[in-house]
Parts: sequence; structure tokens; C-alpha cells
Amino acid sequence: MFQRILVANRGEIALRIIRACRELGIDSVAVFSEADRGSHYLELANEAYCIGPAAATDSYLLINRLISVAEIGNVQAVHPGYGFLAENAHFAKVCRDCKIEFIGPPHQAMAQLGDKISARQIAMSANVPCVPGSDGLVDNVDEAVRIANEIGYPVLIKATAGGGGKGMRVAGNDVSLKAGLKAASAEAEKAFNNAGVYLEKYVERPRHVEVQILADTHGNVVHLWERDCSMQRRHQKLIEESPAPNLPEEVRQNICNSAVRLVKGAGYTNAGTVEFIVDKDFNFYFIEVNARIQVEHPVTEMVTGIDLIKQQILIAAGEKLPFTQAEIPCNGSAIELRVNAEDPENDFRGSPGTITKLRQPGGLGVRFDSHVHEGYTISPYYDSMIGKLIVHRPTREEAIACMKRCLREFTVEGIKTTLPLAKKMFNNAEFVKGTVDTTFVERTW
Repeated sequence: MFQRILVANRGEIALRIIRACRELGIDSVAVFSEADRGSHYLELANEAYCIGPAAATDSYLLINRLISVAEIGNVQAVHPGYGFLAENAHFAKVCRDCKIEFIGPPHQAMAQLGDKISARQIAMSANVPCVPGSDGLVDNVDEAVRIANEIGYPVLIKATAGGGGKGMRVAGNDVSLKAGLKAASAEAEKAFNNAGVYLEKYVERPRHVEVQILADTHGNVVHLWERDCSMQRRHQKLIEESPAPNLPEEVRQNICNSAVRLVKGAGYTNAGTVEFIVDKDFNFYFIEVNARIQVEHPVTEMVTGIDLIKQQILIAAGEKLPFTQAEIPCNGSAIELRVNAEDPENDFRGSPGTITKLRQPGGLGVRFDSHVHEGYTISPYYDSMIGKLIVHRPTREEAIACMKRCLREFTVEGIKTTLPLAKKMFNNAEFVKGTVDTTFVERTW
């Protein structure tokens, strides 16, 4: 087992990892930028080191500084959390080249699955359904037009690298395809330093269903059931839940088994998420793999009782999974709400500033994962999420009722948040029925 782990991240996920380390008897070494100096969660780590100015490009994204802290802190492993360098195959390789274990998949598997074209090829080899599209990158406009007319409009232009909705455009005809190709490629180049794009058939009004997997280094791979993440805006998730509502049991089993086959075929280890879209007829198609822990991992923890961060650490240390597939339960219903420092009444403009009052909800089955507190200043330099409110109840109906009660209790003052929109979402009849899709939020509000 590791004695010391470097937490190569910030905020809520850094705190989550520090707590898991503490329970495992492992020392944690934290890092922070000048913008995060003085954050209370840093006091819970055994050591903390400043790695640069506020901008992530000058701090959290600098591999050489993180490796320097790892060496100074005498750590045996690095946990990257999510975001920043969590899916950077080069960072994973550098860590291991420096004899420091990277708590994540092999860098080769990460590189293969991080590229959506090679990920599609792995999926097809594992007999996992994929959305019809181009066989590889689209190199010119004429080729794109030919492929689009073959598979039929509308089509989705997608960047082969990265995620988060960047480098994506929907095209309904030849004219919009030509404009979208240029825009998507330019956006992908800026965001991921990779301008490559490809085409997929655009599945209208799909659901977003993803499967959590764990794979150890002894050949054992299991799924921890599925999550529905259809409530999203501009490809950014707002609400996630497990299990997915109104999903036929046969479809559920097939999606979960497909995720396991894909991961085995990729030679993947540690935690990961295999993402699918599901159409109105319950046909499902693979879209990508997130080779890291997900923001929404708590809903899986609540229904299975399995600590995913601890399992990541144990797998990286060479431990076997302590359970079989048949031993993984799915009890009750868990729902997570992301709370962002944004103004939903003003096109979701970011709302940095100081939290002057914070009253968070509680009670049976309620969990609030956050690093903020009264007096905490939200920085404009990082992601706007200030916390995740998770509820767990025996049924989905009870979970929704619990969340609505929590939202009445939840108070944040000094900044704008997405809580007013959350109240509308949880009172919406279509959401309550479990019949929403990935375009629902933008169509409704």
C-alpha cells in the first residue's frame, strides 16, 4: 500500500481524495495556486505546496511542477481527480517514468480511448454498437458532404480529442455542414491542440446513459450499474441519477455488459466511465470513454455502497477487486445536482465573488460534496461548480421529494447560483416522469 499520495487537483475533488486517503491511513500531499491559497480543505492534507499563479496553465497544468512536488513530498503515487491532467496520457507516462504510480489507467489505454476514432474502433471490435459515421477523421469538405449524404442529415461534427461539448456542431444540410466543420475544427484546435474532427449520425433527442466500471490489474472487470445524465445544457451535465429511470431491464443489462466488453478489449484498468446515447426505441450507441473518476461518481457510491476513490487507490496499489459482479448491489435511487456559481437568468454568466452566507441541507440520505464555506471566494479562473448535492432514497419518487425539501433549505448568498433553476427542474412534470432527453433543458428553459 502507498504511504503518501500527491493530490494533483483542487477544490471539491481534492478534498474528496484527501478524505479517502485519511481513511486508508495514507498521507496526502496537496497542491494549490495563489488563487487557492488559504482554502480550508488544504489544512486537512498532511502537506500543501504552492505551484504557481492563479491561471491553471501556470499552475495545475504544469507537469514539471507537479512532478517536483511529488519528489519533494516523497510520494509513491499521484491521484489526478477529474479535469486538468486527469486524462492526459503524457502526464500518466511521465509519472510512471519517474517511478511514481499514476492512479488511473495505463497511458496506452488512455491515449487510445481518449481519441474518439480509435475508441470507436475498439468498441466495434468488442461488438459494442456505435453511431453510424465516418470511419476516421474527415480531411476535406467534399468528403464530409459525401459521408453526410450517405448516412443522412442531421449529422454531428465531433472533435476526436477532448470533451465537454467543445468542437461539436450539428449540421442539417450541406451549407451548415461546411460552416460547422470550420468552426468545430478551429474550436478543437484551440481547446485540445488537435483540429481533427469526424462525423456521426445525429440521434435526435437522445438520452445520455453511462456505465461506471472498475478493472483491476489481475484481469477482473465489473460494472457498477448505470447513471442517467440526460439533464444537461450545452453538453454540460446538471443532474445525474442512478439507476436510469424507465430503462427496460434487458436494455440495462446489455448496456452494462457492453461497457465491460469494451473495457476488457482496451486493456483498461482502474475506474472509468463508458458513455452511451439511447434513442426513443431504446437502441443504444457508444459515444466515448472517460478514463478517470467522474464528477457524478457519488450517485454510484450511494446505490452500491462502494467507495470509488478508495477502489482507485487500491487498484493502483495492485490489489484485487474485493467483490464479484454478482456481489455489487443497486439499492434504491440516488440523484445528484451540480450547484454552479452561475446566473441562469443571464445566460449562465459566471458569478465569482465571496459567499457571505451558506446554509446547506442535511438529513437522512443527504450528502453535500463541496470545499466551499461562508467567507470563501469563488475564483473566476476555474470551473464554476461549487458543490454537488446528492440524495439517496429507497425509490426515485422519494429521492425527488427529498431533493425538493433540500432545495428549500439550501441558501447561498453573495453570489448567483443555479439553485433557482434547480427548483424548476425538480418540479417539472417531464423530469418527474423520467421522460427527458439531452435537449430538454434548452427546449424548456
